[in-house]
Amino acid sequence: MIVLSWLVLLLPPAVSLARSATAPTLDSLRLPLAGMVLCVAHAVLGFAVGCWIPRVIATPILAVADWITVAFTRAVLPYWPRHVSGQFDTLGFGEVPSLVTAAVPVLLAGGIAVGLMILWLPYGWRALRVVVAAVVAVGGVLGAYRTAVDWSATPPLTGGHVEMKCVGSAPRMCVPEFDSRALPQVQRDTANALRVLRDAGATSAQPRLITDSYVDGRRQKPSTDTVWRMELTGPVQSGDAVYQIMVRTLHFRCEQVPALSAHSAWLWGALKTGQEQAYRKRREQEGLDPLAQKLEKQVAATVTKVLAEPRADQAKWIRRTLDTCEAKAS
Repeated sequence: MIVLSWLVLLLPPAVSLARSATAPTLDSLRLPLAGMVLCVAHAVLGFAVGCWIPRVIATPILAVADWITVAFTRAVLPYWPRHVSGQFDTLGFGEVPSLVTAAVPVLLAGGIAVGLMILWLPYGWRALRVVVAAVVAVGGVLGAYRTAVDWSATPPLTGGHVEMKCVGSAPRMCVPEFDSRALPQVQRDTANALRVLRDAGATSAQPRLITDSYVDGRRQKPSTDTVWRMELTGPVQSGDAVYQIMVRTLHFRCEQVPALSAHSAWLWGALKTGQEQAYRKRREQEGLDPLAQKLEKQVAATVTKVLAEPRADQAKWIRRTLDTCEAKAS
């Protein structure tokens, strides 16, 4: 029974890894190993019940009862029953349950299983075995409960467990290795775009590193002036990563920016950095209804006029556009 449960647990991911020619990492083995221990613990519990009632009755009843008990912990509050049962939510890209998260269900089921095995020892005083077994079982249950009782719906997770590839300097750019084929060109285009925007007076930003925040999962780390964290996986694949970085570089000084000012700055920056196609694609994705088409005509007229001005006047315009905000966005 234990071997069959291990096959159910391990065979599907093993086939998937083999088909993709991917080797598992130590971090990725944390959850399967915890599941294997849980299989053993549940098998011990089933064996104990089968010793007391006929196995022909115990087997189907326990199979259904065990599944229902674990599955329905997701439908109850508070959250700790699902955590101690071993019920996990979907994990994000690069996320792995922390060691304590994987250990809590093992502590609960394992404590009870070890307690039962102590009762089956063929030597020692029976009364002493009962006391020790009770201490171990109750200690495992209480330990799991006390550990998980304050957790939210999402248990402690760790992120960033992804093989990264980094290229270039000023800025150095890092993305997941599977998405790195176009990275050298993206890095060169990004460095050139930042240089153009600095020369045009639009920014003074000189990030040392631009790295993909997608790998952080739900534990997003903040950016700094020299380290920018932003989602690059999708933009690198779709070809508009440089445009997204350009948009971030044109930093407005307020939260609510007039649409005409924002789009004018973005189109100006796109034309300066060779990202006009990405700008047009972005606008099409947002939908060009009659109101949006009217706005785009105003934006095009504004930017055409600005680009015809001397370089110094363009620098004054972009700084004024980024610095000047209205109380309410139009």
